[in-house]
Amino acid sequence: MAKTVIAERAGFCFGVSRAIKLVEEGIAAHARIATLGPIIHNSQVVENLSGKGVRIIGSPEEARSGETVVIRSHGVAREVEDVLKEKGINYIDATCPFVKKIHNIVSENHRAGKNIIIIGDRAHPEVIGINGWCANSATVIATEKECEKLPKELLENGCVVSQTTFEREIWKKITKIIKNTCKTTLIFDTICSATNERQKSAAELAEKSDSFIVIGGKNSSNTKKLYDIAARRCANTFLVEGAWELPAHEIKGNLIGITAGASTPDWIIKEVYIMVDEQAKNIQEKGDQSFAEALEQYEQSIVALNTGDIKVGKVVRVTPTEVYVDLGYKMEGVIAAEELTDDPNVDPEAICKVGDEIEVFVIRVSDIDGVKLSKKKIDAIKGWKTVEAAHESGEVLEGKIVEAVNRGVIVSTNGCRVFVPASMASERFTSDLTTLVGNEVRLKIVNIREDRRGKRAIGSIKEVAVEERKAKAEEFWANVEEGKHYTGTVKTLTKFGAFVDIGGVDGLIHITQLSWQRIKDPSEVVNVGDVVDVYIIKANKETNKVSLGFRKVEDDPWVIAKAKFQVGDVIPVKVVRLIQFGAFVELIPGIDGLIHISQIADKRINKPSDELTVGETISAKITDIDWEKKKIGLSIRALLTPDAAEIPSLAQEAAAEEAPAEE
Repeated sequence: MAKTVIAERAGFCFGVSRAIKLVEEGIAAHARIATLGPIIHNSQVVENLSGKGVRIIGSPEEARSGETVVIRSHGVAREVEDVLKEKGINYIDATCPFVKKIHNIVSENHRAGKNIIIIGDRAHPEVIGINGWCANSATVIATEKECEKLPKELLENGCVVSQTTFEREIWKKITKIIKNTCKTTLIFDTICSATNERQKSAAELAEKSDSFIVIGGKNSSNTKKLYDIAARRCANTFLVEGAWELPAHEIKGNLIGITAGASTPDWIIKEVYIMVDEQAKNIQEKGDQSFAEALEQYEQSIVALNTGDIKVGKVVRVTPTEVYVDLGYKMEGVIAAEELTDDPNVDPEAICKVGDEIEVFVIRVSDIDGVKLSKKKIDAIKGWKTVEAAHESGEVLEGKIVEAVNRGVIVSTNGCRVFVPASMASERFTSDLTTLVGNEVRLKIVNIREDRRGKRAIGSIKEVAVEERKAKAEEFWANVEEGKHYTGTVKTLTKFGAFVDIGGVDGLIHITQLSWQRIKDPSEVVNVGDVVDVYIIKANKETNKVSLGFRKVEDDPWVIAKAKFQVGDVIPVKVVRLIQFGAFVELIPGIDGLIHISQIADKRINKPSDELTVGETISAKITDIDWEKKKIGLSIRALLTPDAAEIPSLAQEAAAEEAPAEE
């Protein structure tokens, strides 16, 4: 069974793609375009552009008033650019950057007094343009024999460049002769890397092929070189401009290779590939169908495709930025990521899978740029009916905020973009609308307006939020009980606590309820946006006030202390405060005990600071605990003299606690 393979490098090069794109952009901007010569050497592309009003002119003098002239990728001589500028003609320079580089090399070396030698086809527009950057003084050669005839004195002060599409093998042979003749000649290898790779991949594939097809314009220099390279390696090589020129019954063998010149559009390559791959097998198997007959059948099978059509196709390939769709047309359609959905962060693979059927809107059909499709427009067409119905019925729609714009946000819902004014974008005022982007929301359509841009929907997120909050509030007050737990979101912080949305109602966690330890600010425990577990301490429906608890019983330091300490324990404690009648010490965070002044030492002292310093850690013995009143008494003296005098009671220590601290 025959196998058909396309060379790894085939079709449009960077320079050609760039030139065509610049022309298409000019057309899209409604400019009147004229190109200095055919934009590329491909009759189908040129005819397509001609149908869009693009003229071909031979010189700047032929340009009409108001016309924009495009310099094609081959480039032009310096004097041509000078004329365009002198006459004030608006022009677009689509010269290939690689060719422009040669212009600079030639210009600089010509000014330096060098003899310019160009290796290439002297009749090719690129070579003519290059020669124009050295006052048309260059010597142009294309063969080894011509090189051998060059005077040595010309080479001694010579500067050599090459046509970008020149054949690499011949270039090597010519430059070898030059190097052997004169070591001082400047040689610049200006063959385009893409050209070199295209020629190399064509040569490698032709070596293995039984039949080989080169696709391209008959007047294309780089296509002719590809043909010459392939023909030297595969005797059964053909040069065609498209599938309609494929020779009947002459393509044979198990491996059929295909390559294409730099001016050949992808759709022509694909069409030839389909014909060769499918129909050559038919001929091999049946032997009774010509390529002409096969081509006619193929063309009849191609669906008609026009801008504005709505079609159903099959997803054949998905990349991070594009989705390729087979519509039964001669080339695949492409959906750019931005045409899939309004979500700028969309991952195409999350929406489309290979093999999926997909309905699309045809944005543009071009033999040059291909078929541009949109799923977003289809979604919008269908979704608009839903949006209009929701406006009539008051139905709540779901969507996602995809963009913050002037005075509001854009919500994508059912494939449509709905504008929501800033005042309606959130239940609470939001100064920075960008913080809302990405939020999943529910909204109502409050208005539909029609202006010169068409119909626009205006929505309100706030209206839905207020209604839903009211319903939740009614449910809350109908079922509220003291001690009942809720999961809520911290909305605001104040000096005295944190307000938490517990579903339709905001409750307050007082600062004393945020932590078992003393804190100076609620932000030490919670932040706005935190999701917290709270319980009802008190709820008053008449005043609409709800007090919330946040501290957990099991975290109460006194609960922990009761399980950990008992009278008689000797423990390390930290001195935290000195007063006239003793010292307060920390047993664990949140639990302080008192060491009476009489229990600080085994001798009489005038004040606690005679023996203790705030911050130091000491050992003390627990001598008394009142769990009900949450008081603990300790003694250092009991460790020094176990038979010491009577230790003060907690009642005596309580009196000491009321005394002022030492200065």
